[in-house]
Amino acid sequence: MICEHVYPDLHARTKSFSGIRRLAVIFLIIISSLIILVTLPFSLFLCIKIVHSYERAVTLRLGTLIEDDSHRGGVIFIIPCIDTYCKVDLRTISFNVPAQEILTKDLVTVKADAVVYYRIINSTASILNVEDVRRATKRLAAIALRNIVATKTLTEIVSERIFISHKIQYSLEEATIPWGVDIERVELKEVRLPDALQKNMATEAETTRMARAKLIKASGEKNASHFIRDAANTMNACSSAMQLKYLQVLKQISGNSEDIIVLPLPTELGEIISGMREACKDWKFPTSDDDGTV
Repeated sequence: MICEHVYPDLHARTKSFSGIRRLAVIFLIIISSLIILVTLPFSLFLCIKIVHSYERAVTLRLGTLIEDDSHRGGVIFIIPCIDTYCKVDLRTISFNVPAQEILTKDLVTVKADAVVYYRIINSTASILNVEDVRRATKRLAAIALRNIVATKTLTEIVSERIFISHKIQYSLEEATIPWGVDIERVELKEVRLPDALQKNMATEAETTRMARAKLIKASGEKNASHFIRDAANTMNACSSAMQLKYLQVLKQISGNSEDIIVLPLPTELGEIISGMREACKDWKFPTSDDDGTV
């Protein structure tokens, strides 16, 4: 439908010659045929052309498309001087879209490039409807890349690469169908940010990681304090548990270094000192009167 509305029917250009023009064409064909016969076998080098299986040949006679306009692979015969032919490669072709400097929707300047895979499905349209199909497709791909990436924010460009690639492919297909081109695949290769923005983003990410690490450390210390409190309550309820812990700590200290001298003290000493401290709080020293009596 797009091809019919934008361009006239290709085979409508092959209307039959009329009147004097028909006679002129017949006359030129006869003259060319006589020249070919006279110059045999040297003329065969100009008349016989080889078309590979992956190619198609589009032939124009006196500037007009011949009805049999798409010769398949093999040997074709043309008439020199009045026939011109163009070979079209039907294999998949790829090209890189040069890096485009684009201003995104959130006013961030980025450089984006892509790779496009396409193939020609209508050799006649690729010759008659566009001057240079490869160059035109390449320029159109660069324009589509700029237009579509400019409508996205930086976050969307990073997270929606596949969606952007499909959107570029669809935009190219709409424009290249009249040229006989089928866009098979578009891939957004790389999105490069300015150096200053990369440094700012790296600093922000590092700050976020440090803040998260501090929160995790504080949460761990909080949980550890709860466990220590529970352990202290358990050991306080059982004096033998405190004694065993005391002996375990002494063993660890004595085993770490030979230069450390450990003097073990009984744990009851701490209880005695605590009792004496409580008794001293209740003790009141006698005071003397003015005359020296107590």
